[in-house]
Amino acid sequence: MSASKQISLSGLPRGELEALAERLLAENDALRQVIAGLKAEVATLKGVRGRPKLKPSGMNERTEPAPAESRGRGAKASKAGRLPIDEERVIAAEVPAGSRFKGYEDFLVQDLVLRPHVVRLRRERWLTPDGRTVTAPMPAGIVGHFGPALRRFVLAQYHQGQVTVPRLVAQLRAIGTLISKRQVVRLLNAGQDAFLAEAREVLRAGLSTAGWISVDDTGARHKHQNGVCTQLGNDHFAAFATTASKSRLNFLEVLRAGFTDYVVNAEALAYMRQRAP
Repeated sequence: MSASKQISLSGLPRGELEALAERLLAENDALRQVIAGLKAEVATLKGVRGRPKLKPSGMNERTEPAPAESRGRGAKASKAGRLPIDEERVIAAEVPAGSRFKGYEDFLVQDLVLRPHVVRLRRERWLTPDGRTVTAPMPAGIVGHFGPALRRFVLAQYHQGQVTVPRLVAQLRAIGTLISKRQVVRLLNAGQDAFLAEAREVLRAGLSTAGWISVDDTGARHKHQNGVCTQLGNDHFAAFATTASKSRLNFLEVLRAGFTDYVVNAEALAYMRQRAP
């Protein structure tokens, strides 16, 4: 039967063969679509997910430079437009006589200036009629002989940048600041009550508003002694407290966030034992 079909097909004219081929191709495409639909339905019934949609690789993107009209636009251009301008320099061009001035072509350059900034505070002194000497108070934010910007730099370099004290002293001296290692250590340790108070307020606010908290602790060294660092927090806040022990009384003290109105001591435990049913 196949031989007769081959003979019959070979005897057909070219126009009929082309029409037959087109019809068979159309039927083949229809069958492919039906099969694909059946496979998708079977996969859905089995709970099988389809193939993941992967983003094209960045290596497929073109590497040619962007057209001239699109340069300077986009996110970088919008951010650069919000930069405050601290200095303007006009760059002169060498042009032949008779040229017409057509304005400027701006080009932003971001730089960093690290230099000492020494301020001499001249506080007025007055002698009152009754013989007292009145001196003008120090401005707000001035504590000692180092300003708030230098203190912020020291704290950021040490805690965020993980710069050691000797390297931090070398940095400040290279910039031109007259400072010693002892003074840097004092800047790191002294006058940190405001930070401690802020951390305590964060813990109090988090505990008072959180529906749940997670707690974890690990060993930590503090003042050359072994201690425990306790972490409390959730999706909205995180607090850390370093204490000397891992007892329940110590954990209760951490949860109280500085409040002393609820204390568990020997007297409180004895009272609870007496009142126990």
